[in-house]
Amino acid sequence: MIDTPSSTPNPRVHSSYLASLRDSFSRILPMAWPVLIGQLAVLGFSTVDTILVARFAANDLAALSIGMAAYITIFIGFMGIVLAISPMVGQLFGAGKLHAAGQQVHQAIWLALGVAVVGSTLLLLPGPFLALAKTSPEISDKVRGYLTALAFSLPASLLFTVYRGFNTAVSRPKAVMALQIGGLLLKIPLSALFIYGWTLPLPGGLGVWQVAPLGVVGCGVATAMVMWSQTLTAWVVVRRDPFYAPFGLHDPGFAKPNRTAILAQLKLGLPMGAAIMIEVTGFSSMAFLISRQSGEAVAGHQLAANLVSMMFMVPLALANGTATLVAQRVGANDLPEARRLGWHGVEIGVGMAAVLGALVYALREPVLHVYTDNPTIIAATMPLLVWVWWFHVADAAQTMANFVLRSHRVTLMPLVFYATSLWGIGLVGGYLVTTSRWAPPALQGAQGYWAMSTAGLVAAGVSLCAFLAWVHRREAPRSV
Repeated sequence: MIDTPSSTPNPRVHSSYLASLRDSFSRILPMAWPVLIGQLAVLGFSTVDTILVARFAANDLAALSIGMAAYITIFIGFMGIVLAISPMVGQLFGAGKLHAAGQQVHQAIWLALGVAVVGSTLLLLPGPFLALAKTSPEISDKVRGYLTALAFSLPASLLFTVYRGFNTAVSRPKAVMALQIGGLLLKIPLSALFIYGWTLPLPGGLGVWQVAPLGVVGCGVATAMVMWSQTLTAWVVVRRDPFYAPFGLHDPGFAKPNRTAILAQLKLGLPMGAAIMIEVTGFSSMAFLISRQSGEAVAGHQLAANLVSMMFMVPLALANGTATLVAQRVGANDLPEARRLGWHGVEIGVGMAAVLGALVYALREPVLHVYTDNPTIIAATMPLLVWVWWFHVADAAQTMANFVLRSHRVTLMPLVFYATSLWGIGLVGGYLVTTSRWAPPALQGAQGYWAMSTAGLVAAGVSLCAFLAWVHRREAPRSV
């Protein structure tokens, strides 16, 4: 029998604030660390590609930066829509409604397939992204090849998102982590083989099997192969693991699309997806705009972006763990405990981000040499790392607050905050600063975009934390 949160009484009285914080951390950590390991494995996909391509050719690295920004812009928005399954299942699981939680999986799969058609079409038509980046014809051709391969990967990625969202919501993140680690172990050799090519003698004197180096396109081919392998494995696990039987996921057949259920997921998921897309496009658009300056500038930005993305995995893991516990307590109608866990998650996430940011800044030179020994690229990256520190702290604050709000099924107002802060202050502000005559020289070029993006994240973090406090005050009378 699955022990749902609602089946266990949860009275918690603590002698002090620190005791309460320790208790929250001890409950968040088991949920967060498998998410952290799994997400680091996912980020390892792009990190491996960045390191391998940086040693292959500078043009391919520039194409990877632009192509990755285009893919993330499309994938992240649709992923956010599909991830509506997580707070919905978390609340149903907390209320002990296991079969209803399992039915959400079927509808989320239909939703994932539907949005995958749209997303793959956009990846096959990358004209708007290339026009924004104003790349050379050679780099544009490389970007097109890379995105074509990822267009075949996108359906598998979105289907795996359903598996990830469901397992996280029912306190089973290790099941996701295991497959993500397996995917990375497969990705490393495949990327190396397709980027650099290979020659393999065939038995019986049949000649050789030779594949020419594909460069950045090989990254996309390897990703597509890995994601489909990972998704098919997840399907086998769900159908055979006894854990999923009480949710009705071993029942024969597959539920037909349910208009009411899919609309409910869309009602929650569309603002989530739009908010995530704004967050990501506010960041990824920097690659397009910086690419207009020089190949070295966008290559330096790519290294800084990959580094801050890796650092972001820590608050993201804590946010997932916190959001899962909060959603389960909301479903169990234990709102005081939901509020306590939510605020402690925010405090823990911001504190750890400040420490990690300081550590990376202090070790910035050896960290960059892990990526490349090219002195030009290192020189272009180095000035960005002071902004990476503060960017990371502000990013942690807004991420933690936003995930807690999602657990309360509050997604519309965060969308408004994101549009104002990340697009208005971050992206538009960055463009104005870097193209103006009044801005100081230190903010010209890539540094101006990073500075204004950091300011936008600070505004988003403050706004979302204040709004979370307002939501908690509104809920307080219901918990008396």
